[in-house]
Amino acid sequence: MKFQKFIILFSVLVINMIIGVQFFENQSDFQTYLDKSGPYIGTKTAIESGFDGTGITIAVIDTGVDYNHPDLFGLGDQGKVIGGYDYIDKDSTPIDTSGHGTEVAGIIAADGQLKGIAPKSKILAYRVSDDGNSVSSDLIIKAIEQAIVDGADIINISLGINRTNQKIDNAVNKAIDQGILVVTAAGNNGPELGTIGSPGLNPNAITVGATYNNISSSLVSTLEVGDQRFQVLPMVGTKALDEPIIAEILFGKYSRERDLEGTNVENSILLVERGSDVEDEIVYFSDKEHNAATAGAQAIVVYNSKPGIFLGELTHELAGPNYQPSIPALSMSNKDGLMLRELLKEKTIGTLNVFYNPDFVAFFSSRGPVSPFYIKPDLVAPGVFVNTTLNDGKYNFTSGTSFAAPHVTGAAALLLQKEPDLEPNDIKSILVTTSDSVSDAYGNKFPFEFAGTGRLNLTKAFNANLIIYPTYLTFNLSQEKQSQTQMLEIKSLEKTTPITVSFEGDENIHFEQIFENEDVLITASLNDDKLGKFVGRVILENDGVTYTVPILVYVTKGIIIVNDEEGKLNFQISYPEDWSYARISVINKETGKIDTTSVTPKKDSSITVFEPGEYWIESKISSDGNTIDVYETIQVKTASTSKEFSFFDSLDIPERPILIIFAFIVVIALVGLKIRNR
Repeated sequence: MKFQKFIILFSVLVINMIIGVQFFENQSDFQTYLDKSGPYIGTKTAIESGFDGTGITIAVIDTGVDYNHPDLFGLGDQGKVIGGYDYIDKDSTPIDTSGHGTEVAGIIAADGQLKGIAPKSKILAYRVSDDGNSVSSDLIIKAIEQAIVDGADIINISLGINRTNQKIDNAVNKAIDQGILVVTAAGNNGPELGTIGSPGLNPNAITVGATYNNISSSLVSTLEVGDQRFQVLPMVGTKALDEPIIAEILFGKYSRERDLEGTNVENSILLVERGSDVEDEIVYFSDKEHNAATAGAQAIVVYNSKPGIFLGELTHELAGPNYQPSIPALSMSNKDGLMLRELLKEKTIGTLNVFYNPDFVAFFSSRGPVSPFYIKPDLVAPGVFVNTTLNDGKYNFTSGTSFAAPHVTGAAALLLQKEPDLEPNDIKSILVTTSDSVSDAYGNKFPFEFAGTGRLNLTKAFNANLIIYPTYLTFNLSQEKQSQTQMLEIKSLEKTTPITVSFEGDENIHFEQIFENEDVLITASLNDDKLGKFVGRVILENDGVTYTVPILVYVTKGIIIVNDEEGKLNFQISYPEDWSYARISVINKETGKIDTTSVTPKKDSSITVFEPGEYWIESKISSDGNTIDVYETIQVKTASTSKEFSFFDSLDIPERPILIIFAFIVVIALVGLKIRNR
């Protein structure tokens, strides 16, 4: 028992709250409702139809809620916050002392000077953090379980970790199994790929990334030199251009006054390095911009002094009350800056533009992929410069995926009010498949791992008649398996009307469809022998509404052959070259439980599963010093009923951590014995 308690205590994780980057100081005087982000995601249709969230209860697992705020007023049956729990102070008054939870709740349900997306919905507030900086995973799990008991219809979790936590994911799955929709923030660890953690990586939750907002400061920028395109970000304070700047690019060192003396930079685009080469010297972006403008430059591009790109800000307290940016200022990564600087050894002409793009995926928004078998994030929503409630009766402009997620939560509340019989997967399907695709600064659609299917469109969701399963398709092809067929199950909310199907995708893959009753069979076939990951989209149209289903196609050299004998999965590897070993992982889609085995050219293997459902198979094949990933999916209809006893399962504790700790204890014991015997 002591050992078990030790393990449980050892496994409690302290995780960082995903909180938005604050770009503005608190404001108490601004527009009276979410007048930008709300209408932009299509709330007008719902509001005009009389839907406002009445009868829907939403659990906000966060830093609590300031229920004394006039727009979120009241604790108890007659208030906005009808219940919840404070896991920090261990009482039933989950008052927010941080502000984060109040901001989240305001976007969902504010009903006063500011109107949330679903203003008449009610809130269950669960305070799992006191300062917004850290939270125990145990408390997240307890809050989810209590939300189930308290009768929540939807759970909003705008916090998480940047890695997998199976216990949190299991709690999320439990809520969904009980008919509760779970909406999570993707996280603020972008722009690097693979930065979404639990609970955002849960395949059953709705995971939300952040786009810009429908405001004038939602700007993007482009810089082209010949046929090369460089990623550049407009600094806060930069304004849109009426037309592109076409000019010679010159190097201006650190854009200090002394750096530009004696150099003619008139009408140029000035490339400079961030910071200074003098220890302890501070050169603000505002200083660099002012000096460049004074010297006659048309624009300034600041490349990072260390790896990666950054988001700069021109307007700040130390810039002085009279400072106003006069030329565009952009940021660039260190790698691109050094590459561009190398080009400047010869005369180089660049074309620079700064323009409005409210659907641009925010720089900080965490990206997938999280798995080869499904897509995250599911969609995106406005998460930059969102006006919402703050503690002490105040209001605030705030940014982060924490504030994109409650837009989806509020939209789900309106949809559930309209169609109260919808299950969580139904709501997810409608919201995800009816979203609008979003594009980068060059007009290219953002990859799925950036934006999922696109930006939330509640108007389309409200007009939707189709529920489509699954919300993505994956195909696993090779020269031995040149085609594969998957089914899109179609459920109609009202009368059935004709559906048209079309495809977008890579020319290496051919798609075609066959209707089978109301369902659609989609077949992917190889057009050539190219290997790799390819993407596409199924576009369905029905009654004036367009639905999008992403497609992932993996084309590999070999295949893994899986034979199901009532839950006993037998594996064989077919590979055209010599191979020595393959590690096989079997993942339960619903629970996330992973079982592993291995095979060799002379030894096959098997794994027995004890629950029916969908299983993902991942094989890592070792061949000639290389590792090749091969994937497969199998639907187990009849699972084995003769489950062997597992000590680890009986404790409900992951096996690997126990084995690691056990090995650690053994090593210490052996060292102790050796010292003792000396």
